[in-house]
Amino acid sequence: MSSWPEYVRGVTTHSRRGKLKNAFRYTVDYVLIDPDSIKKPLLFGRNYPGIMSVYDSSHGGKIRSGSGACWARNALAARGLVSGTYELKLLTQPGFFGHVFNPVSFWLAFRDNALVAVISEVSTPFKDRHSYLTHLPDFTPISTNDTTEATKKMHVSPFQDVAGDYTFTFAVEPKRLAIRILYRNGEEGVIATLSGSREPLSNYAIIRSSLRRPLGTIRTVFLIHWQALKLKAKGAVWRPRPTPPAEELS
Repeated sequence: MSSWPEYVRGVTTHSRRGKLKNAFRYTVDYVLIDPDSIKKPLLFGRNYPGIMSVYDSSHGGKIRSGSGACWARNALAARGLVSGTYELKLLTQPGFFGHVFNPVSFWLAFRDNALVAVISEVSTPFKDRHSYLTHLPDFTPISTNDTTEATKKMHVSPFQDVAGDYTFTFAVEPKRLAIRILYRNGEEGVIATLSGSREPLSNYAIIRSSLRRPLGTIRTVFLIHWQALKLKAKGAVWRPRPTPPAEELS
């Protein structure tokens, strides 16, 4: 059964590990959608511009040429999660008047309302993307006390090496969600979090968020570059972008 999209009034934090310290906290807008549903408020565009919008081509596979939920279901099936036995949701920053950029989006697979698998879709300002599929053995439910891990495969920050591992923690509750990503490369790395309340997406919520955080994902790109300038000023070493991985998923 298709469902109404949800609005997540989120907060994201990043804290750098290691000798060079840097941390920030920003408010951010996310939506949690059923990718197959046509139910939505008037100001929310699905595959066309709106104040907020989500395009299938923005997710699942290569940037700007993705195949959305079809790609995610194929990826899950390849790992052994049979189509039709779970409900798929997409947690992502919506585009703003057609402009789209998502540092990380999440394909969430639920069985009997319990989270059983996640595809973390990581994108960079360099127009590279790699996704990480994580789950517990036999796709048992992922609780708030569980962690899943993945090896870093793609250059994300020019101030970090392509080495080390990610540890994911997910807490998806009816009224709230929280995600923690710990990136470790020896003593270096980053702790990133996303948390926020869940509510039905409404035209009022769309207008309110656009007034509180003008420019939407354009603001996200600006803040990424602002933090990069701060790190450079603190003496962080800039690493050139290596060739991205050929595979889309690990």
